[in-house]
Amino acid sequence: KDAQWASKGDASYDEVKKLASQPTGEVTIIDVREPDEVAAGMIPSAVNVPLTKFEDAFNKSGGANFQQQYSFPRPGFDDKVIFYCRSGKRSAQAQDIAKKNGWQNTRNYTGSWLDWVSKEE
Repeated sequence: KDAQWASKGDASYDEVKKLASQPTGEVTIIDVREPDEVAAGMIPSAVNVPLTKFEDAFNKSGGANFQQQYSFPRPGFDDKVIFYCRSGKRSAQAQDIAKKNGWQNTRNYTGSWLDWVSKEE
């Protein structure tokens, strides 16, 4: 458990870029946009759990069908997770839901997809 990690605050483009290009499995990057938005592209190595499904996916007792539904294992309560969306608002909501339900090792990529695309071009 890395208590320092979550206290670093919001995730930056440089940090997310490094994690996306060299995934170690230590950090899960979750895109909380809707599937039609994700179809236009997403950060490499990221996985998708739409915010509209988030309350069910990240509730304390749930998760029984998580892997079947989202094609990746639900992160454990101590696992490191970075959330992003289009502009950082929905990912902040997702982070709040996750924290409320026991995931403390979470951070928000506040620039999100708009920041990523502007820096990748």
